[in-house]
Amino acid sequence: MTQTLLIELLTEELPPKALAKLGDAFAAGIQSGLQARGFLDAGATATAYATPRRLAVSITNVRAVSLDKAMREKVLPVSIALDAAGAPTAPLVKKLAALAAQTGAAVITPGQLERAMDGKAESFFYAYTAKGSTLQSGLQPVLEETLAKLPIPKVMSYQRQNGRDAGQTVHFVRPAHKLIALHGKQVVPVHLLGLDAGDVTIGHRFLSEGEIRIGDPGRYGETLAAEGKVIADFNARKEHIRAALLKAAGDDKVLMPESLLDEVTALVEWPVVYACKFEDAFLTVPQECLILTMQTNQKYFALTDAGGKLRSRFLIVSNLATDDPHHIIEGNERVVRPRLSDAKFFYEQDQKKTLADRVPLLANVVYHNKLGNQLQRTERVKTLAGKIAAALGGDSALAERAAFLAKADLLTDMVGEFPELQGIMGSYYARHDGEHADVARTAAEHYQPRFAGDALPATATGTAVALADKLETLAGIWGIGLQPTGDKDPFALRRHALGVLRMLVEKRLPLSLAALLRDAVALFAGNASFKDPSAELRSFIYDRLRGLLRERGYAPNEIEAVVAQQPDVLADIDARLAAVQAFAALPEAEALAAANKRITNILKKNEDAAADAADVHAGLLQEAAEQNLYAAMTKLAPEIDAAFARNDFAGALKALARLREGVDAFFNDVMVMAEDLKLRNNRLALLAQLHGMLNRVADISKLAA
Repeated sequence: MTQTLLIELLTEELPPKALAKLGDAFAAGIQSGLQARGFLDAGATATAYATPRRLAVSITNVRAVSLDKAMREKVLPVSIALDAAGAPTAPLVKKLAALAAQTGAAVITPGQLERAMDGKAESFFYAYTAKGSTLQSGLQPVLEETLAKLPIPKVMSYQRQNGRDAGQTVHFVRPAHKLIALHGKQVVPVHLLGLDAGDVTIGHRFLSEGEIRIGDPGRYGETLAAEGKVIADFNARKEHIRAALLKAAGDDKVLMPESLLDEVTALVEWPVVYACKFEDAFLTVPQECLILTMQTNQKYFALTDAGGKLRSRFLIVSNLATDDPHHIIEGNERVVRPRLSDAKFFYEQDQKKTLADRVPLLANVVYHNKLGNQLQRTERVKTLAGKIAAALGGDSALAERAAFLAKADLLTDMVGEFPELQGIMGSYYARHDGEHADVARTAAEHYQPRFAGDALPATATGTAVALADKLETLAGIWGIGLQPTGDKDPFALRRHALGVLRMLVEKRLPLSLAALLRDAVALFAGNASFKDPSAELRSFIYDRLRGLLRERGYAPNEIEAVVAQQPDVLADIDARLAAVQAFAALPEAEALAAANKRITNILKKNEDAAADAADVHAGLLQEAAEQNLYAAMTKLAPEIDAAFARNDFAGALKALARLREGVDAFFNDVMVMAEDLKLRNNRLALLAQLHGMLNRVADISKLAA
């Protein structure tokens, strides 16, 4: 017979940033542990609950006694179990007695054992049926194992004040006060963290009084909501808050990042949204500062109008429901005012000194002990940004000025208080200083893209400085031996490489990757700690390119056809991939891909001969098949050149499909490795020329099965 099982652990306030993970891990650990022990019937489902003061899970279709389980246990190798005469040895007799005691059998004889190969040797095995265990005996270790594996950010120690474990030290994320283990209407007598299981909990700290008895595990959430003023389901509570915020916002837009929603959800059990205000005078401060102040320090939700301009009204999520919330509202308005005043003070003070005047002070900020200070880094980025801007046909002087000022806001009071505002504040201060509009925008843009899916720099100046900033980091950090290892990437080199690639590919920049890396490496000339990382870095970047293209939906063989050639300019990589996809759909594609793979292998085995035979001599083409192939290639070459001139890669590959019959005939009728050296070299030269034509867009041999 199956029943719903409820487990609840009531604690002091749990760490809010870890609550969602703790709740999921608690539920998943108990469910998987019971499943592994045969306690869950078909269709069993688990519902996780997590509030600031409790972790809980209810699981349907839980058996009171687990299923019997067929077991097959290795006893001993035959060589040890039997003596030379084939009689049981003392070790076997002892082992069988232990097995009998373990399985509850009266006696186990050698005749009941199975003799079978175990690797290269024979062994005895004993097959039996293990009887199911009670839920109590199975649940106890499941709970202990689950708690031991919880993703606890920091364990605390405390002493039990009462109960049979009074005075004993307990280790857990927070002190635990009650434990529920209820199977149907029956309490499962387990013991955890010094607590004996029962069927009683408590509700909201202020809105509920006394103990709440859970009579039906299947109605745990409903009971807590009705009697305890607690929305126990984390996700349900989060969506309740989201809906309440949207309703309270009215025609305004509420800024509610998921991370803030999660944290606020972890702070309340019975959420209520109230609207508050601050003085309009604070709106003279850049709104990013005010928003970050409210979100980071107070966990408030800022409001903007439809155009994105900050309102002086904001929303709070309270854990108290009351008919007269004016004390709550006034209290929160009083608390936020000093925070906003600080932001206003920082902003006004910062404007008294220009960014340009702050730049020399970057010499006092260490970048890396092997790479110098931030001023030296600024000079390197400035040099590289100027070169990139020139290569793009942009204004080198503007790019150099933008790079010179880009890191200066690191020394401002506002960024010192809120590091997340670096770049953003630089843009405000640069505009205040009268800098060129592109220079001001670049202060923020040069950090882009900051994460997957982030916007790219919009201006040409911002693009040049963003590329320079990321390339300088890649070359410098890799050059002193701090490249990523495994899942460790403390300097975010993977993110920087992806940022460079996204700009080159998505903005279709006609820049040479080799030249960019060469210029970046040259910045560190004379640094004794620096070792040229170009080869490794180039390979690293192409690996990141493969991953980027996979995320964009291209097939692995399509990607490899293009990336295996390590294209130096990535502006047309999308066009090349589209051409490869179109070519792969042609009926001639498979045969040509296979032929190209064969050609590649032949040329690789005869690299020296193929290199010596650079030109094809028409007079040495004896067989009709090689003459026809050469004629078809010669006729097709101008058409392919024209297609390349207009970046019509699909047209070029489609034209190559017309060579299929000629290529098939060549391999059917012509002996490439002829005994006559002149004939052999001429045929290798013909294949080398064909190989060049076939692989001009992509290595189509990668499409071969």
